[in-house]
Amino acid sequence: MTTEQARTGAWAALSALCLGFFMILLDTTIVTIAMPAMLRELNAGLNSVVWVISVYLLTYAVPMLFTSRLGDRFGPKRIYLAGLVVFVAASLWCGLSGSVETLIFVRGLQGLGAALMTPQTLAFITHLFPPAKRGPAMGLWGGIAGLAAITGPLLGGLLVDHLGWEWIFYVNVPIGVVALVMTVALVPDWQPKHAHSFDVPGILLSGAGLFCLVFGVQNGQHYDWGAVAGPITIPEIIGAGVLLLVAFFGWQRYNRREPLIPLRVFADRNFSAGTVASVTVGFAVTGMFLPLTIYLQSVLGVSPTVAGVVTAPMPLLSALAAPFVGHLSDRMNGKYLLMFGLLALAGGLGIIALQARPDSGPWTFTPGLLVCGLGIACIFSPMSNVTMGSVEPSLTGTASGIYNTARQVGSVLGAAAIGVLLQARIAVSVADEAAAAANALPAGYRREFVDGLTRTAAAANEFGGAATSSALPPGVPADVAAQLQHLANQAVHNGLTDAARVATILPITVLLVGLLAAAAMRRTTPRNPATPPTPTREPAPTR
Repeated sequence: MTTEQARTGAWAALSALCLGFFMILLDTTIVTIAMPAMLRELNAGLNSVVWVISVYLLTYAVPMLFTSRLGDRFGPKRIYLAGLVVFVAASLWCGLSGSVETLIFVRGLQGLGAALMTPQTLAFITHLFPPAKRGPAMGLWGGIAGLAAITGPLLGGLLVDHLGWEWIFYVNVPIGVVALVMTVALVPDWQPKHAHSFDVPGILLSGAGLFCLVFGVQNGQHYDWGAVAGPITIPEIIGAGVLLLVAFFGWQRYNRREPLIPLRVFADRNFSAGTVASVTVGFAVTGMFLPLTIYLQSVLGVSPTVAGVVTAPMPLLSALAAPFVGHLSDRMNGKYLLMFGLLALAGGLGIIALQARPDSGPWTFTPGLLVCGLGIACIFSPMSNVTMGSVEPSLTGTASGIYNTARQVGSVLGAAAIGVLLQARIAVSVADEAAAAANALPAGYRREFVDGLTRTAAAANEFGGAATSSALPPGVPADVAAQLQHLANQAVHNGLTDAARVATILPITVLLVGLLAAAAMRRTTPRNPATPPTPTREPAPTR
């Protein structure tokens, strides 16, 4: 087989893998645009719908260290295909769910399918492409990651408006079938044949620790940071999560056989810094859409489709710029591209937060969104290239799992933390705005008006006209009712705007931590640049 044929086969295989990768990352953000519709049609609270996002991210992140080992033992292609089947079947079941409880459960299964797939994509890139040619491949992979993460709102808005929220899951079925056929036909059955042992205590400790931590953070506002069941409180659950994670890392240090996370991989400075940056990126990219979606649809009153179109400049610019960034990352120190991307994303979010007003026009945010899109284009490819570029070949599979897990853990924490901050701030801001607006009412209606809006804000079941109407005192004269309705709408819109702006500050702060981590990176020459395995030349036999 000629070098040109080998190169063509590698790109064909990567295209098949990227289609599935795009689909699973799309589902990390596509749900956000459907949240107002889910709140209404499933009769669910904001906390429950945030769990629809978080449980997917949680079951996506926790098993990934384990699933990367499965690829090393049984072959990345086979594990990828198994995960693809699970993901597509769970997507169909999600669309058929009739309650938010069922949807949360099935989203967990969907996340498990994604966890089986993701580590195999990055492992295949390091296998199919030699280090000197890996930049463009990482550029495509990074562009897909960025594009999927920010295309969700646009596609989700179109589907919710014209077909219903269920179709944000049904759309995965035809895409998944195409990805399945392409993978079977184009991806080689590479067999690393590493006989890994499985660190069961590590898997249990990491899973339990992350679950307790995320459950505690996300449900803190729901339980008023007090008792959950009997004497068990939210602070105790969070504390248990932290202790379990400390025990996990202690076990990883003690386990000399084959730990889930070989701590020696963190001796590589670029990998350690890149992993920290990956956490911050996952936190910000996932978390940024929650307050923006609530604000656009519930304050500005735009439809899901328009809300998606408003965010379209971001994915368009990111998709156009990502391939050029991939090529640049081979020719210059990738850490500077990453630093610029993190700073641009933080700056774009800052512009959006400053421009958010109850009476802002939707297109006011285009400059800020364009800056965010440029930032995202400069993040994924350089971050992957620099982080994984100097990892020992024997640790590539494990490092891939750690790196992807780090980003997903960041996404889990971002969804949970920004969700709880948004809930808390909505309750406080709407109550404050209601108290201020009540001064314009006759004295006899003030207390009931404030109490009604405060209860509505605390429940956070829905936002907009129906919510404000339910908060109004019954049996009032028509002229007073009109005034009450106007003031209630004003209080809710002002409160939601303030909550969205405050919630946007959190991902900005986290991105600055990522900027410091990126600054600590250094440029190194990839190991063994001349002798990477090439599956198209030495294909493993199909069994």
